Amino acid sequence: MTTVYQRRAAPPTAPAPRRSPADAVLAVLWGGAAAVVALWWNGTAAVVGAAGWLTGAGRIAGLLCGYACAVLVALMARAPLLERRIGSDRVARWHARAGRYTVCLLVAHIVLILAGYAAQDRASLVHETVTVVLDYPDMLKATAGTVILFAVGVTSARAVRRRIRYEFWYGVHLLTYAAVFLAFFHQLTLGDQFNGRPVATAAWYALYLGVAALVLWYRVLVPVRLNRRHRMRVESVHEEAPGVYSVVVRGYRLDELGALPGQFFRWRFLTPGLRGTSTPYSLSAPPRPDLLRITVKALGGHSAAVALLRPGTRVWAEGPYGAMTAERGASHRSLLIGAGVGITPLRALFETLPGEVTLLYRARSARDLALGGELEAVARWRGARVLYLLNGPHGERPALTVEWLRAQVADLAGHDVYLCGPHSFAQELYGVLRAAGIPDRRIHHESFEL
Repeated sequence: MTTVYQRRAAPPTAPAPRRSPADAVLAVLWGGAAAVVALWWNGTAAVVGAAGWLTGAGRIAGLLCGYACAVLVALMARAPLLERRIGSDRVARWHARAGRYTVCLLVAHIVLILAGYAAQDRASLVHETVTVVLDYPDMLKATAGTVILFAVGVTSARAVRRRIRYEFWYGVHLLTYAAVFLAFFHQLTLGDQFNGRPVATAAWYALYLGVAALVLWYRVLVPVRLNRRHRMRVESVHEEAPGVYSVVVRGYRLDELGALPGQFFRWRFLTPGLRGTSTPYSLSAPPRPDLLRITVKALGGHSAAVALLRPGTRVWAEGPYGAMTAERGASHRSLLIGAGVGITPLRALFETLPGEVTLLYRARSARDLALGGELEAVARWRGARVLYLLNGPHGERPALTVEWLRAQVADLAGHDVYLCGPHSFAQELYGVLRAAGIPDRRIHHESFEL
């Protein structure tokens, strides 16, 4: 609602662009993997025969799998360096890729170690498996952890993920912590690279304890402090378009959160049916010292229930997260492209981005233009442009081509582009933008399909 958020008295000024530390973080992660391989190399005297080669390869896979488990958990810790500087969706893609690597390394570790031990003992693979699981120290716990990791991997597969409820997927995913804890001890008990090597053992403990501290701090203590300090509650709920509702949240000293237009929080509404799920929703207006606003489209049970929230409902929030902010911009010209409810973070950016701004809003019909009145008001205030791309009278969808964009936006290649919408729309448009000559570093996008 425009009556809730007063527009600024002067156009915003440009902050200095901040470079993403993604490359540096990836270099550190790959450097850690190289150090793990060096640990195996320095701790292995010789590799002799087929059994030795199988066992050696299994141990390399096991060490790398143990390291990957720590990386997986660190990427789930929601540390500000990752969530706010690199971007939640990019970190989520790293996490998904690391998860696939972890499962592959786990399979390789199990198969190669058991095959190597069986060749060494001249026993069958089944006999060796039973012996290792039942007789080796800490292996029962490690086996339980392995089963959990496989369950997490199966439910994270895209084909399975689409067919199960988010709450079930999220609950299984949280079991990753238990799996890592259960599998940790056998690494030190049975790992030749740690036996009699206190420095290596201390480094492994430091890795896991450091990751555990990150999770405890950023996923438990920081959210508890945030919500005790700011005491947020639902102020009001307004319908913006058919099936689209804005929720205004009131709290104390919300400016201390440091939230920026374009960012999002993970929201948990403490009312029956909603308190069990934490869902990411973007700020749909610039944050105020006492008010935040989100805009939600009823796409499922949870988002539909948001429309029924009553004033005074307590809110548990975590954040702010996201890197799709003005700090990423390098040009004094910006093009915002939104589709559907993807307009929400762009609405806040449209008001606050410095320089020349053009907003392109893709929707099925004029009735589906949520926040349209606000966008027009902001455009008049700051002298910006709003372009609408609607379906035809018979539902035909207009094409977004390089030629069409160039005709609408002068010097298209010189713009920063902020893109938000359904995954298929964003993927298609990303290719169009790259074909139009816009470099990857100036296309800013965040997806909530995690």
